[in-house]
Amino acid sequence: MRLLDAPASAGDDPRAQLYIVDHLAPGAVITRRVEVSNATVSTARIALYSSAAAIVNGLFVGAARDTANDLSTWTAVTPDVANVAAGGRSIATVTIAVPADAAPGEQYGVVWAEVRSAPSAGGGLTQVSRVGIRLYVSVGSGGPPPAEFTIDSLTARRSPAGVPSIVADVHNTGGRALDLGGSVQLTAGPGGLNAGPFPVDLGVTLAIGTTEPITVAFDQALPSGPWQVVITLHSGLVERTARASIVFPEVGAGAPVKTSGSSRNGWSLVTPFGVAVVLIASTLFVRRRRRVRRRTRHASVSRHLGPKRPAFGAGSRMGP
Repeated sequence: MRLLDAPASAGDDPRAQLYIVDHLAPGAVITRRVEVSNATVSTARIALYSSAAAIVNGLFVGAARDTANDLSTWTAVTPDVANVAAGGRSIATVTIAVPADAAPGEQYGVVWAEVRSAPSAGGGLTQVSRVGIRLYVSVGSGGPPPAEFTIDSLTARRSPAGVPSIVADVHNTGGRALDLGGSVQLTAGPGGLNAGPFPVDLGVTLAIGTTEPITVAFDQALPSGPWQVVITLHSGLVERTARASIVFPEVGAGAPVKTSGSSRNGWSLVTPFGVAVVLIASTLFVRRRRRVRRRTRHASVSRHLGPKRPAFGAGSRMGP
């Protein structure tokens, strides 16, 4: 099962290519197309429906049929049953109609494609297989709440079997749930060794306001360190990088190490006051450069039209 449509405003967001992720005002209605493929050797009768979902201990958990929440009651799938031939495909439309009196906040749900085995004559077990597409729908007026997170600390561990790992404590400080992935790089190790970057497919969903540990394991042969660790995590278009110095213990867990971090563009730690200072400094620098250029041009002209005048005295400098 895969999503065929995404909002035009989320064209660069890889998360919106996989899941239905949107911010809707009360009373809004959206439609999205989904495609169901049958990779078996016989025709499949596929039921299509919406159900509730929740984020539990870092996992996005979709509920089974007949489990409802607000979002699932707002969501309809057409058609609700598709007979898909072997190797064939079917397209369905998902419609989400938010009531005019819907409360603000983020809702979670899932659109399931379900196949059930035929019941045996004497009763017994029925086999149920489901695949689904997640729904992340934020309700409220105005623009969507910002997505944001911090990587607060790194803890070096070594299992009794000798496998080293790093545990990152990640805190969701924004107003949207996050699906995290990323990479880890180890630098400045013993003898100048570097390792990575290692792609990290974490599969962790971080609920609003929660902190979850994210564990990245390494090869058993990795030296104890010290290492400089650079961990980069992302959810959709939001990316954050944190750095810390760690040493892997002989066994067990070391003390958590606070990280220093920044966003992908290096501005996450700049306050509005800091932005103002940078802008003022940039303006002064440009003005100073212009004055220097005017003096230099004047000095050049003076060499041709009059007495030679030095553009700068000994020890002069540009800037404060």
